[in-house]
Formats: sequence, C-alpha cells, structure tokens
Amino acid sequence: MGDARRYLTIDDEFQMLHGRLSRPTIAYETLGKLNHANDNAILVLTGLSASAHVASSQEDPTAGWWEDVVGPGKPIDTNRFFVICVCSLGSFFGSTCPASVNPDTSAPYRLSFPVLTLEDIAHGAKCVIDHLGIERLHSVVGASMGGMSALAFALMYPDAVYAMLNISAAANSQPFSIALRSLQRELVCKDPKWKNGDYPFDEQPEEGMRLARKLGMISYRSAQEWRDRFGRERITGNVPFAHDNPFGLDFEIEAYLTSRARSFMDAFDANCYIYLSRAVDLFDAADHGGSIQMAFNGLGIERATILGVQSDFLFPPERQLEIKTTMSSSGIDVSFQILDSIQGHDSFLVDMTRFRPAIAAHFKDS
Repeated sequence: MGDARRYLTIDDEFQMLHGRLSRPTIAYETLGKLNHANDNAILVLTGLSASAHVASSQEDPTAGWWEDVVGPGKPIDTNRFFVICVCSLGSFFGSTCPASVNPDTSAPYRLSFPVLTLEDIAHGAKCVIDHLGIERLHSVVGASMGGMSALAFALMYPDAVYAMLNISAAANSQPFSIALRSLQRELVCKDPKWKNGDYPFDEQPEEGMRLARKLGMISYRSAQEWRDRFGRERITGNVPFAHDNPFGLDFEIEAYLTSRARSFMDAFDANCYIYLSRAVDLFDAADHGGSIQMAFNGLGIERATILGVQSDFLFPPERQLEIKTTMSSSGIDVSFQILDSIQGHDSFLVDMTRFRPAIAAHFKDS
C-alpha cells in the first residue's frame, strides 16, 4: 500500500443514526506503508472544511492542509507510520454527501440526505479501516470537528484504537458555539438562491455562504491576532464613504475576510456545509454512556494527548480540560497542554512553532 487517493464504495446498506444510504462512497488518502504487524496505522479525521488531502504525495504533490505536520521526518512521520486521512461522510470533497446522486432515485440527495452525525462520519472511517485490514490503530487524530469525530470513533470502537491525539475539540458543543453555527446556517438558508436546498449546483447561495464564512473566520481567530496583524490599516487605494457605496470595504481586515469567504464559497457546497455544521452541534459524548464520565469509562485507549489554545474562544481551554480530567478519571494516561498561540481556533493549522513539537511528543516514544 502506498500513498494514493482511493475511494471505498460500501456495497451493503450503510446504516446511519437517523437513516440509511445505499452504496455510499468514502474518499481517503494514505501516506507511508503499513508494517507487517499492522500496528503503525494512524487515522486522521478532518475539520469541517478539510479534504482527505492532508499532505503531499507522489500522486498529488500539491501541499495538503497539514503539510507541515504529516510527511517524512515530520511530527507525524510517514517513514514510521501509515497515515490514513478520511474525507468525512457528508463532505463535498469526494465522499457521499448531499450533493451526490442517490443511486435509488438517480437524482441528487439534497435535503433528502439523512440527518448527519459525527457518529456517521466515524462509521464511514471505520469502514475504510476494516477495508484496509487494520484491526487496531496506533492513534486516531483529529482537530476541531475532527477531534470530536475522533472521540466518536473511539467511543464506538473501543477495541480499535491504542492512543488518541485530540486538538482544540470538546466532548460536546456548548450554547455559544451552537449559537454561532446556528446563525451561520440561517444566513445560508435565508439566501433566496438557496431555494430550500434545491439550487442549481452552478448557482450556489453565494451571499449566504459568504456571510456565514466571514462569521466563521471571525470565530476561528482571536482579537489579539487581528490587532497585531491588521491594526486599523486601510485598504490601499480605496476611497472610504464613496457615493456609490458609503459602507463598502475600507479596512484591511474587511478585505481579508472577504477574500477568505470568496475562496470558501467557490470550493464548498452549501448543503454540505449546513449538514456538517449541524453534525457538530448534535454530538455529545454523553450519548454513549449517560454522562461524559460514564462514556469515557468505556474507552479502550491506553493513552491520549489533549491540546488546546489559550486564545480559542470557539472551543476554549476549559473544554479540553474537561476531556483531560474525565479521561484521567477513567484511568487513561493523559498528556495535556494549552498552547500560548494567538491565532485562536485555527492555531493548529498555522502556528507550527508551537504545534509541531507538541504533536511530535505524542509519537516520540511510540
């Protein structure tokens, strides 16, 4: 097995928590080689807007979304480990999703796609792991939504994971983050072009997606970073309070958010976005035992590394502390660190000075 993009089509009916799919496809990529003992496999589960392309490979030399972390000689060293990154069920980047054609009707699922949960995403990933003949993973790894999906995986398949690396995640979503995502979904659904999910795929509800992504970007970073990075700098050449649009873009921070929102709405499907967003809200580890503590008592992992960021107000440090404390009470050997990054929730993607050593430490003695 080498590094290549692959697609697993599940021949049997795929049972979800709130419905079923016929013959869904799960996209994934692998890097490195599985050893003879089949005990060096690492499963990476992604955030909401990430694909399975976690790092460059011979087949696809373009940089992946975690290029500085995964690869030969990097913190997740593909000279040592066989890395599998799975595209989440429901995502727009290759796995079956609301934009996919339903084989039973020959029409796109759109809103007929069943309610999506992170448990369904974990189930899809387990199908890939089983297909590869891996009985027990060395580690399941995830950040943000991926960290919550990693928890779902470990709770559902306690005998399938030795260790966990969980970054900037939580055991469930709290009212503040639910409120933000609820508003993001409403912005998309209130766009007249959304048409109750029945929009032409080449005519996305761009205004709703643009506003939702701008709100998301504000929540992913920190006020300190905005201040240090942009200050009150004005857009070069822009004339503020122009007669044709007195409230147009004036500050560099506005231009940055607009640019990031545009790139996102050009690359992601609106229905996929709102399905995945809702899945994050629905997840609660307590559903697997009656309480988070009871659920974690059933985990089969022997050790875990839990990382968070001081400036993250979407998934603040107390959420990672809850995971650490509860796992420790369950007898799991837990390493815990809150990093002093200023890039907020997105720090695991950009602050490599702090995150690379912290991630490498999880695998140092493996």
